Amino acid sequence: MLEAVVIFAAGVWAGTINVIVGSGTLITFPTLLLFGYPAITANVSNNIGLVAGGLSGVHGYREEALRHRSLLLRLAPASVLGAVTGALLLLVLPDGAFDAIVPVLIALGLAMVVVGPVVQRRTARRHAELGTAPPPSRWLLPAGVYALGIYGGYFGAAQGVLLVGLLGVLLTIGLQDLNGVKNVLATIVNAVAAITFMIVAWDDIDWRIVGLIGGGSLVGGYLGARIGRRLPPAVLRAVILAIGTLALVKIVFFD
Repeated sequence: MLEAVVIFAAGVWAGTINVIVGSGTLITFPTLLLFGYPAITANVSNNIGLVAGGLSGVHGYREEALRHRSLLLRLAPASVLGAVTGALLLLVLPDGAFDAIVPVLIALGLAMVVVGPVVQRRTARRHAELGTAPPPSRWLLPAGVYALGIYGGYFGAAQGVLLVGLLGVLLTIGLQDLNGVKNVLATIVNAVAAITFMIVAWDDIDWRIVGLIGGGSLVGGYLGARIGRRLPPAVLRAVILAIGTLALVKIVFFD
């Protein structure tokens, strides 16, 4: 009974911070390991469960996401392909294959969150001068989303931080709109990875875990959207940096 309550609560917290920032996996995955679940079962079951929180978060941020439908339609295929690639890599690569690169990616994402406003202002000026989007963003953005889709399908911790960092550097939209786009792309990655796992790794799924984390994250996603949409951009950016830094410290020093 205690185990079920703790896992459900971890799902609520993970769903909440996933919508606001990302890094929810760093709550639920260690919780499952603490209760003795095998790593592959924990990772796969956790991924499937967190999809529910992503869906409630997308619904909460639907206004921001709908403002950028054309952008999402352009980037969604990159997320889908990246998620399939990452999910398959999880099943064939040895454990810990990404251990060295994960901290570097998170640190890079945090740096992009910090410099994003400066880059956005410069990009906006250049956009005004040229009358069109700068050429590098036309191919660099889908390529970056594909790469982060691979990461998200493989493990996904702090995927949201990385997406906000990438989108913030290459786009000129506001932070709340970035969060809306991020939530859609991250949920696509998690959902496609979940479908891939159900096709090729059915025996590794623990549906009790999926139900507990799914129920918790569904509630958490709703809470995250309610909280995140009310935060001023400066506060939201500070929250992203704080949670992203904690995730980085945990991975580097405590895993």
